[in-house]
Amino acid sequence: MQDWETQPIPRITEETRKPVEPTGHGHGHGHSPATPASPRVRKLLTALLAPFALAAVVGMVLLYPTGDAPTGLSAGQQAVRGTITMAQVGPCGTGDAAKDQCLTVAVQMTDGAASGSDVRTAVPIEPSTPRFAVGDDVVLAYNGGDPLSGGSYQLVDFQRGVPLAVLAALFAVAVLVLGRWQGLKAIVALGLSFAVLLLFVLPAILAGENPLLVAVAGAGVIMFVVLYLTHGLSARTSTAVLGTMVSLTLIGLLSALFSAVANLTGLDDETATLLGSLGHGLDTRGLLLAGIVIGALGVLDDVTVTQTSAVWELRAANPALGWRELYAAGLRIGRDHVSSAVNTLVMAYAGAALPVLLYSSLSDVGLGTILQSQTIAQEIVRTLVGSIGLVAAVPVTTAVAALVAVREPTARP
Repeated sequence: MQDWETQPIPRITEETRKPVEPTGHGHGHGHSPATPASPRVRKLLTALLAPFALAAVVGMVLLYPTGDAPTGLSAGQQAVRGTITMAQVGPCGTGDAAKDQCLTVAVQMTDGAASGSDVRTAVPIEPSTPRFAVGDDVVLAYNGGDPLSGGSYQLVDFQRGVPLAVLAALFAVAVLVLGRWQGLKAIVALGLSFAVLLLFVLPAILAGENPLLVAVAGAGVIMFVVLYLTHGLSARTSTAVLGTMVSLTLIGLLSALFSAVANLTGLDDETATLLGSLGHGLDTRGLLLAGIVIGALGVLDDVTVTQTSAVWELRAANPALGWRELYAAGLRIGRDHVSSAVNTLVMAYAGAALPVLLYSSLSDVGLGTILQSQTIAQEIVRTLVGSIGLVAAVPVTTAVAALVAVREPTARP
């Protein structure tokens, strides 16, 4: 607090006195409307960001898959739905097969070629088998055979459409009630992010394009569209975009470097299953790097927007502050924010990798061997590289925001 105590207090006169609106800022990114940027600042930010925005769009166009969608081992199978009306445990067959237990279920089909009919099929009871019961709404894979034969179906999963739709509706209502117009823009931006992932990133990677290039182009488009749509076209938003872009570049370089030095291949169980389904090669290390870049984007958005808004509010509260004072004050805010953001990122990755950690803890080897295994090591690289990017985003974004904010005209009554 010493910097603030030694800071000269500007003399307030009737000409400079104006009402100050509360501008408290948190993770919600709420802030007052930004004052228009001066022409010089606007031209500088446009010159810095326009080439990268153009490169992201051109990259998406060039990498967009134009051929037929790839087909895998499940080609020809159709997902059909039904409700379990009977479930009985018994031997899977006769002879040696009688030693194994199976769950025989009767499913009343609600769609597909056997809609309205009951189909009986058996499911081997194994530790990895879901526990199906009477009344469960389930999904089956139909292979195109006799629609009334149980051998034509494989019971694969539960139906989850209704609870997921209810949860999505509750999420939307919560965001709209708290955020109102800003919340509506956030929901639209979230929808656009998913559209880029589902309509461009996934099809392009499955078509055999370089996963890292696809992720960079997709993340670039998401970054520009989401930040400007959510926070508006202003110098403040442009500064956050610039800070996000610099931090993403650092994350990409560090992840590429350490994945190569640590000999990370990206070949875990899920990736191996994907390769078997594709039937063609895939750059698995590039897929790992793509996941790191896309995973870090959302957290970087939070950090850079918060830092930029904090600098602008400090500038509005005391226009006499120079860029050094703005930077020092903004950095103090950023230290608190980055500590919680890094912890959030680590816990998110640890939670996602919890089954792998549990499996590894059962192995009769030392902790060092477990940490150096392919699956755990790539999560460590993912976490630490993302955390370094978050830490770097604070001083970079704060410095750029301070330099831009002091060159903007201050608001007048």
